[in-house]
Amino acid sequence: MTATPDIDAFTRAYWDAAAEGRLLIRRCRACARPHHYPREFCPHCWSEDVVWEPATGRATLYTWSVVHRNDLPPFDARVPYVAAVVDLAEGPRMMTEVVDVPEDALRVDMELEVAFRTGEGGVAVPVFGPVRPSPTGR
Repeated sequence: MTATPDIDAFTRAYWDAAAEGRLLIRRCRACARPHHYPREFCPHCWSEDVVWEPATGRATLYTWSVVHRNDLPPFDARVPYVAAVVDLAEGPRMMTEVVDVPEDALRVDMELEVAFRTGEGGVAVPVFGPVRPSPTGR
């Protein structure tokens, strides 16, 4: 079993953007609602008129679980890790991993931002960590 995502013609834009350090979501042009995970149709109104758009990469922590045991590669080498669900600033919820935050510092609604981990096969996967200070110090 591998943890590398299946990349096909439909999801290639998502994974190519991730390799460039950008997070994409889908937005329906019929009802204007965003969604994630990427689908070829809107899960709200079932329209197939959906487009890719850049996300800000900002999110808040909705829920999490600290995984202390996972025998499947490559997760077995990462335990403990924080499996989480975050609310993206654009609205959709996303399953992910929280990195670089001590377990005792995790809090519901804590602000996070996207980072990308390059895994098996060179695929960049979005993870979320603490908000980094802006280069301008604001």
